[in-house]
Amino acid sequence: MVTNLKQILALAEEKGAAIPAFNCYNMESAMGVMQAARETGAPVIFQMFSRMFDTEFGPFEAAAIHEAIRQLPTPAVMHLDHGAGIPEVLRALRLGATGVMIDASTKPLDENIATTRRAVEICAECGVSVEGELGHVGGTADEKMSDFTDVEEAKRFAKETGVAAMAVMVGTAHGVYKKAPVLDIQRIADIHRETGLPLVLHGGSGVPDDQVKMAVKAGVRKMNFATDLVYAFFNSVYAKNGEIRAMDVFMQEPVEAIKKYCIEKIQLLGADKIL
Repeated sequence: MVTNLKQILALAEEKGAAIPAFNCYNMESAMGVMQAARETGAPVIFQMFSRMFDTEFGPFEAAAIHEAIRQLPTPAVMHLDHGAGIPEVLRALRLGATGVMIDASTKPLDENIATTRRAVEICAECGVSVEGELGHVGGTADEKMSDFTDVEEAKRFAKETGVAAMAVMVGTAHGVYKKAPVLDIQRIADIHRETGLPLVLHGGSGVPDDQVKMAVKAGVRKMNFATDLVYAFFNSVYAKNGEIRAMDVFMQEPVEAIKKYCIEKIQLLGADKIL
């Protein structure tokens, strides 16, 4: 059942839980997420990374996600992840996104606000809500972690952009962690209290379960998973030791592996108790 980002995060806010957002790269990943949502009865977010909207893969993956959502009796969103700019936002809207992230977090604050506000204005014409990012969430391979999101700047960002959700830098990164991260839980709670916005935690793969639970309690309402979903897929494929079968049969096990991974995260975030 299709819904938009603001509506699905409101469900999470009401129950003090978080919605898992899973990045999908092919039909099988979309099917795995769909099967997990159907089995648990949880609302979920299907995400496509920004670069996919710049390639010929985008329309194919968007169609797979839309079909997955159509088959679900529970709320689901198709979301642009880390939108690189307004062109990607427009392409996502054309392909039917019901949630959009614009990521101008590497820009100076004023420019980030202006770019994000522009995305909010465009998406509002389509009834689509927007996630912005304040405090750049980089990669685990980066030499230096960027500064954590400032509470006062977050208040200004929320007020001047009109975003429906805010991604914050509180200790996570994208990729495989060499050492488990330590999240700034108090900062999450402070930003959530001062802005009143649902907060988004990027780099969810590899964060210890106890920290995830504390982050959700503090105000995280959307948590992104990509790296570990990819590993679930490829670990299943590589485990076949070169065995060749018809591709639709071959891919059933990777779909099952993704489903099992997604169910774990759905239950960890309490999304299976939202509806």
